[in-house]
Amino acid sequence: MKKVVVNVEGDETLFRKALSQGVQSFLAQSPLQGVETYVPTQDGYVRHGEKKATVPRVVIKSPKDLEHVAELARSGADEVVIATGDWKIIPVENLLAMIEGTGCRILAEVSNVSEAEIFINILEKGVNGIVAKPANEQELRILLELVKKPAEIPLVEAVVEEVRPVGVGDRACVDTVTMMEIGEGLLVGSHASMFFLIHNEAVGSSFTSPRPFRVNAGAVHSYVLMPDGNTRYLSELEAGDRVLIVSRTGRTRIASIGRVKIERRPLRLVKARYNDMVGAVTVQDAETIRFITPSGELVPVTELKKNDKILCHISQTRGRHFGMAVEETVVEK
Repeated sequence: MKKVVVNVEGDETLFRKALSQGVQSFLAQSPLQGVETYVPTQDGYVRHGEKKATVPRVVIKSPKDLEHVAELARSGADEVVIATGDWKIIPVENLLAMIEGTGCRILAEVSNVSEAEIFINILEKGVNGIVAKPANEQELRILLELVKKPAEIPLVEAVVEEVRPVGVGDRACVDTVTMMEIGEGLLVGSHASMFFLIHNEAVGSSFTSPRPFRVNAGAVHSYVLMPDGNTRYLSELEAGDRVLIVSRTGRTRIASIGRVKIERRPLRLVKARYNDMVGAVTVQDAETIRFITPSGELVPVTELKKNDKILCHISQTRGRHFGMAVEETVVEK
């Protein structure tokens, strides 16, 4: 997981909030008890904690500055903090290529959430961490989502065991502010241990136009996997929440929700097996709800049948408490 260093200089409230949300690295004028602390010096920081070390800080203004960082990395620096001006993407892309294989971790100073998202996704793998001073609790939450988001989610080939109508119920359409591509969707399921990759509506049907911003995700009781690895019920989602978009190859990105539509519709249950694990998902009984096969084919739930193979994500978590993974005996059927 990427590192986030939260600047809490003069802000005790921010420190307490960040600590309560699992942050373990901070920037402060003096070492903080029990956590990793970056204390500013003339040339960078002294990192206090389990591994005390000097961490250089370099302002990137020219190619010479990039070479200086690369030289620090080749000389054995385990971390370097960088600060950039208006030019962000190309210099950092070049830097990441220059230090490949040195083992040095690059932490980027950011001034807002948008910058953090850029740095974390540069060259797909991004920098190793960010140094930030969130303006409020909402910004802190988004920053933590960004650094906790896995670059890839492992997907497996599950075998369909049962498909059948289950009557009328409430289902949720998740309308994001992002145009999704073919092969992308949300991971949704009735059980904490198995999530089904439900495709977006980029294809449309003979009766509906394509809506690539939308995933008709399933019945309101369903879990949806979130960027921080926790789950939410579909019924809990609302405008402004951020969800984890997953491609059929397992690549991930984050999108904000613009709207959630909950409506009563005929529903269909799908059960599938992976090894000795059986999972289920309940979705609207309509041809616009599609599952994805291992070869990338999109199969409407109305055409899905026993022994078909579809993409799912298997979680080692057996139980959830308020969406968080818990180690306890939980049976979901």
